Amino acid sequence: MLFDVENIADFKTRTLQWAAGFEVCCYLDTNQFTNADSKFDTLIAAGVKAEITAQAGQGFDALKQFRQLHPGWVTGFLGYDLKNEVEQLSSNLIDELSFPDLYFFAPLHLIRVKGPQAEIISTESEQVWAQINQETLTRLEPVNDLILQARFTRSDYIDTFTQIKQHINRGDIYVTNFCQEFFATNAAIDPLNIFRQLNATSPAPFAGFFKHYDQYILGASPERFLAKRDQQLISQPIKGTAKRGSSEQEDESIKQQLRNNPKEQQENVMIVDLVRNDLTKSAEPGTVKTEELFGIYSFEQVHQMISTVTCKLQDGLSPIDALRNTFPMGSMTGAPKLKAMELMERYERTRRGVYSGAMGYFDPDDDFDFNVVIRSILYNAQKQYLSFQVGSAITFDAIAEQEYNECLLKAQAIMQVLGLQLNK
Repeated sequence: MLFDVENIADFKTRTLQWAAGFEVCCYLDTNQFTNADSKFDTLIAAGVKAEITAQAGQGFDALKQFRQLHPGWVTGFLGYDLKNEVEQLSSNLIDELSFPDLYFFAPLHLIRVKGPQAEIISTESEQVWAQINQETLTRLEPVNDLILQARFTRSDYIDTFTQIKQHINRGDIYVTNFCQEFFATNAAIDPLNIFRQLNATSPAPFAGFFKHYDQYILGASPERFLAKRDQQLISQPIKGTAKRGSSEQEDESIKQQLRNNPKEQQENVMIVDLVRNDLTKSAEPGTVKTEELFGIYSFEQVHQMISTVTCKLQDGLSPIDALRNTFPMGSMTGAPKLKAMELMERYERTRRGVYSGAMGYFDPDDDFDFNVVIRSILYNAQKQYLSFQVGSAITFDAIAEQEYNECLLKAQAIMQVLGLQLNK
């Protein structure tokens, strides 16, 4: 059922608050970064009609069976450690968040906002519309009393970086994404309050709030992992980051420097090659194309170098097989992909879990769209454990201090929202 909305921003906030009252919900927001591939401005799924939870080893097969039973709207997330199902890998690192490796649900209520209208797909559409409009918006409150800890000190990071660099010098790998965790224990927070502030501070085209019982993903992701539109697959890896300038003139200068930086181009093209290779497993022969190379896109805190790779999906190949064939995303792994993932299990100090996994949806057309879970806060309310991770690419030309500072730049919006500062 379609409803006309007078104030879209107000309606979205009310709907998010209403959805967060359910045990499970998913809120996906394009934040007006819409393009030809966007099927909505905002999507909200609330309440569980059916759900699937799986660990690595049977995740994609379980999802395929679930999708056959529920061919309509389905939302969920894929954890990074599904790599252990795709490849002969394992994960024995610390995991304080305890998210499942895969979770999807068919919602009781789905609201799709596009332009000035909201479509409510529910057996109780009018009641849902009334409930949303009766919501009294809560005030945003500052976050207090969090004490942030780091798995790596700056010197730890530099020492580990040096060891990883030796693998590059030996030719074991060409590029890898090395990630580190920041965390807080005894963190009594309001996840909805924090997400609203993060989405305002750092609006991103693949932002999302996901509530999975006592576990939360609070995301401000700028990156698309993989989308399917009819028979076309679209991947848009990000590699290359620069801070925003203090003036329009400085901004333009920084963008030009990023676009022409040989090290950033090297990172980007290596991952584009990896993505092209991954897509080949799902593509009709000869259809893999790089639609855009080294595109520069601006966000609130950073400029990013983004490339776009597409292909035509093989006839008879399921959308879930296409996801499996490209997972995990090249921008968060490295090249060669298997060796890079294997080495990061050795040098990182915590399991990534949902971080550098993917969150998104399938729709009734059997299309899908999944982000890369980066620039995101993960929270286990039962354990009162808050976590966020940041990473950067290490190549032959990478410099340890610069990569550490890039990690801090990527954490800037999260730190601002949490009212914290990192020692640089």
